[in-house]
Amino acid sequence: MPIRIPDALPATAALESENIFVMTEHRAMHQDIRPLQLLLLNLMPTKITTETQILRKLSNTPLQVEVELLQMATHAAKNTAADHLEAFYTTFDAVRNRHFDGLIITGAPVEKLEFEEVDYWPELCAIMEWSKTHVHSTFHICWGAQAGIYYHYGVPKHALPEKAFGVFSHDLVKRTSPLVRGFDDRFWAPHSRFTEVRATDIETHPDLELIAVSDEAGVYVAKSTDSSNFFVFGHPEYDRETLRAEYDRDVARGEARALPAHYFPGDDPAAAPEATWFSHAQLLYTNWLNYYVYQTTPYDITRAGEKEGADEHGHRSEA
Repeated sequence: MPIRIPDALPATAALESENIFVMTEHRAMHQDIRPLQLLLLNLMPTKITTETQILRKLSNTPLQVEVELLQMATHAAKNTAADHLEAFYTTFDAVRNRHFDGLIITGAPVEKLEFEEVDYWPELCAIMEWSKTHVHSTFHICWGAQAGIYYHYGVPKHALPEKAFGVFSHDLVKRTSPLVRGFDDRFWAPHSRFTEVRATDIETHPDLELIAVSDEAGVYVAKSTDSSNFFVFGHPEYDRETLRAEYDRDVARGEARALPAHYFPGDDPAAAPEATWFSHAQLLYTNWLNYYVYQTTPYDITRAGEKEGADEHGHRSEA
């Protein structure tokens, strides 16, 4: 089914060229179904790239999905043109009185800072607090996952001795979770971070459950037991060339950086990377949208955010 995005968004042409069903605003206005309302808080510096990557993953959904892009008002973006932000992004003040079926909070290259040292931390906290009552389910990515699990559940992050950088093999801890329905017993996913959360902190928290881990990269997926919050500590949305671009950027800056692990065939940076994570990445987003957003969100959008407990499959009782 289609994803609905603004007609002129740069991602539109890229997705259409990949034969992904994109519905423009003009066409969507003539349909009589209620689309899922998703808000994408994009904290990444390369916003257009991140928009395209995540919208690609949201494209295979059971219903029409309408996505709005959110930026931080308290942080000046340096790597995205102001006219793009003005044309396609909104701010929290403009949406704080609305309700959404889903919220996605991306990563950000700030994990070496303490959370409270990030210039937009107070605004991000306000958004995460608002999500408790105005969003049905929130999907956090990488640093966004570390920030979310710290804010909502007090789970700290810890510095790694060296950057977790590459594509790593993972095992399912909870195979029965609908979030990983269709996953292979072992699957691959990209990571790019200097910090981690620890499995023991998640396993001992009564409101959290561990879903997938890596022997090399640590925790990959966790969620809240009431299915209101999902935490993905890698970057399943990454394109084939994203890790190469990050490696080349760091080398150009003069930073010592090991090659991304399990990424270049034969560890040869001149070789074309092998994409070994695309299938699981698509399933991860599709399962979240299907089982934890579409199937459980109230039809009345103004009731999104009412959470009165969930069963094993993420289905919440409705008031």
